[in-house]
Amino acid sequence: MSLPIATDLDFAEHTERHRRELHVHCYRMLGSFTDAEDLVQETLLRAWRRRDALREDDNLKAWLYKIATNACLDHIKAKRRRVPSLGSFRDVPWLDPYPDRLLTQPAPTTEEPDAQAIERETIELTFLAVMQLLPPRQRAAVILRDVLDWPVPDIAALLELTPASVNSALQRGRATLRVQLPTTERDEWSTGASTHAEREVLDAYIAAYEAGDDDATLALLSDDIRVTMPPAPYLFEGIDAIRGLAERARNTGTWRLLPTMANRQPAAACYLLDPGSGEFRAFKLDVLRLADGKIAEITTFGYKLFREFELPAVLPINPSN
Repeated sequence: MSLPIATDLDFAEHTERHRRELHVHCYRMLGSFTDAEDLVQETLLRAWRRRDALREDDNLKAWLYKIATNACLDHIKAKRRRVPSLGSFRDVPWLDPYPDRLLTQPAPTTEEPDAQAIERETIELTFLAVMQLLPPRQRAAVILRDVLDWPVPDIAALLELTPASVNSALQRGRATLRVQLPTTERDEWSTGASTHAEREVLDAYIAAYEAGDDDATLALLSDDIRVTMPPAPYLFEGIDAIRGLAERARNTGTWRLLPTMANRQPAAACYLLDPGSGEFRAFKLDVLRLADGKIAEITTFGYKLFREFELPAVLPINPSN
């Protein structure tokens, strides 16, 4: 979309409208919510400094995506943010969850004709982790072509590659995704048919966890359940390993959990009672992946992003207060 930008104020307003989608793009590239925040700021700063180079017939959105993608490529190179192999999420210590409330895109309008819903399969934690396996330009090519539906010639221009090189990168990137991504019912994802069942499992998980009922908690898990806690290097697999975790959580104290959503997946915000203050304090976020009606994977994060999830830092001991 070409936009006439008459003043610096117009420029700032037009670029700010793209902040959220640029943030999601940077998050896909980097796998980190906090790094994506920094890179969006860097993108808008670079755009401001180069605003005089923007012609009225330029596509502002494409121009911003080019700046954002290159900023991400610079960041990946500087921080060496690529994993050599992916056995579990513990291999991606910078992985962050993404609040679902920020994934809801505005309805298309005359000002934002390209606004789109965020597809679940392109924002789930597994997809984000697999992206970190790909070389930077290959990663960018897959996201721009297969997620954002950019034409190959435009991707080639952005990445300063030939169309043949882009097609080669896409072929290799797609091959990695086919190997690494689990087989999933894509139709169920796109229709949202699993939402009700997922909420029932999440509610049951919360009730069992708060009650300290280890048997009820374990009954919700698949036999090959996996638990990781990025950035910690821990990996727990199988019911026997999780049984010890459940006992440890029960012995730690009294818990209260709130339902939420992260990366289009059910999640539970976990609060631990502080006996001294009588308050439940933010402790962790459990993001669940379900398969065949069971919890197949739990990814536990800290509470640093609770504010972005619009979750309180503390809860009163009496919910009615």
